Amino acid sequence: MNKTAESMPCSAYVALEGASYRPSSLTRGPWHPDHQHAGPPIALMCRAIEHAALKAGLTHLSRLTANLLRPVPIRDLTVEVATHYVGRNAGHFSARLIVDDKEVAHVTALAQRENDVKLPDDLPGHPLPYAPQTPDDSPAAIFPFAGKHVGYADLVDTRAARGNIFKGPCAIWFRLRHPLLENEEPSVYQRVAVAADSGNGISAILDFARYSFVNVDLTINLLRKPVGEWICLDARTRLGPNGCGLAESMLYDVHGLIGMATQGLAIRARD
Repeated sequence: MNKTAESMPCSAYVALEGASYRPSSLTRGPWHPDHQHAGPPIALMCRAIEHAALKAGLTHLSRLTANLLRPVPIRDLTVEVATHYVGRNAGHFSARLIVDDKEVAHVTALAQRENDVKLPDDLPGHPLPYAPQTPDDSPAAIFPFAGKHVGYADLVDTRAARGNIFKGPCAIWFRLRHPLLENEEPSVYQRVAVAADSGNGISAILDFARYSFVNVDLTINLLRKPVGEWICLDARTRLGPNGCGLAESMLYDVHGLIGMATQGLAIRARD
């Protein structure tokens, strides 16, 4: 089915009974038409962990690590969340993504209790840097796989603060065009998760037609709570000679640096 014949969904997922969800075509990734981009399901697990952390009074997700065990199919899925430990300052949580009774991905997370701290004015490395350009000053950026089917490229609005997608190191702003769940405002952490999984894609240095460079994990570290709709990834890809690689992204909101993300890559030549 081509994109012109597909209707545009209202959200990435539709909530079913319990902790089950039905993905829409907006979750479709670039590697296979029946598989999700990893950003939306990671954000869905992030959402479950956020809810568990808030019950314990923990309001900042400072680390999120996703292990992508299998491709996530565009089929009904269930999210299972667990609380492992909650202490005075932080708590440890995890979530599992289940499809057809198989675990396809899981996330571990560190949530922290926030408190106001007056910092000295002359700290080295401060004030923290900003993205190369604001989203308002950045031109539209288009994924090369956009247009064939409704998918991830329709879920997000992308703008180039520096460089170009799929042409090496670049800085790209991301904003959700559609919510994760219908009639629910996505949290800032969910926005980060949807965007951060694209670091290896936007900074690609290999020919997409000749190679696949799928990430098998994603770790996000955040030094503070993000603000607003826009998240910028200043990303670069580095490759080893052994079919492995690493994508690194510095993360920004419109107020400056918020953290970083890394992805381990599996490099394969296409037949």
